[in-house]
Amino acid sequence: RISFILIFILSFFPLKKIISKEKPDYLIIHLITSLPLILLLIFNFETKFILRISGLPKLGFFRKLLWSFALKKVFMITCPSQKTLNYINSLNIVDKKKIKLLYDPIINVNEITIKKKENTNKIKFNIDNYYFTAGRLTKQKNFLFLCKAFKEVLSQHPHLKLVIAGEGEDKKKILSFIKKNNLENNLFLIGYAENIFYYMSRSKGFILSSLWEDPGFVIIESAFCRVPVISSDCDTGPKELIKNDVSGILFHSNSAEDFLKRFNEFLKLEKKVNKFLLNNLKMSKKFTLFNHYLSFKNHLS
Repeated sequence: RISFILIFILSFFPLKKIISKEKPDYLIIHLITSLPLILLLIFNFETKFILRISGLPKLGFFRKLLWSFALKKVFMITCPSQKTLNYINSLNIVDKKKIKLLYDPIINVNEITIKKKENTNKIKFNIDNYYFTAGRLTKQKNFLFLCKAFKEVLSQHPHLKLVIAGEGEDKKKILSFIKKNNLENNLFLIGYAENIFYYMSRSKGFILSSLWEDPGFVIIESAFCRVPVISSDCDTGPKELIKNDVSGILFHSNSAEDFLKRFNEFLKLEKKVNKFLLNNLKMSKKFTLFNHYLSFKNHLS
């Protein structure tokens, strides 16, 4: 909060000066949005403000109060998922015509095509037939749950392996669990990977264990890499992207029992995997840079 206050104070007049002097047609505001919204409330600008929402917002008292006044002057609000759009609509604090669904520009086709082929990571490993997951090692990503659930998988399929790429506050807990249960030959925590696409594209499947996502970038990236997806049905995101048994496998969020059941079902669905990959590839194309550009352009016209 101290950093936020400092940024607000130091940026207030410089941002006002830029908007007043440069007079851009549009200003897209994202993350630290209270500063431009307060400027919009106080001053009259020719510039049209666009609020880009990323993730389902938590509305505390201050944000709800600010939004109830400032959003009346905003030109447009973009949401990354249908559920977030529905939530913003339900608040009834802004004209619903201003609220647009705009998928994030996640897929850079040329970049991912190159990264799939080149292992530029500092960490190298020689592991075959592994499942892969990646993200911050935090409560949200729920990797400790995944390790515990995968331990149950190993009781039936001891040859399987899971590779986790990421850093975060849960690292010690995860490493302790792996060591305590003698899983060093099956569960691999490889740290931060600059290029996850090399590892992702060579895996037997990508597993998302998150408690919440909006929408879940790694699912979309996996789909584009033609990798089968096994995901929790956590709130906002995966259920919009993955259709159960049509484009992937969904298990009940935070349920080890359902994860084991659905994972075993996935192992028996080898004949359907190509169908999964085709449906997922179609889904991921909505998130390319080019399609984002076309959609945004259409909203502005």
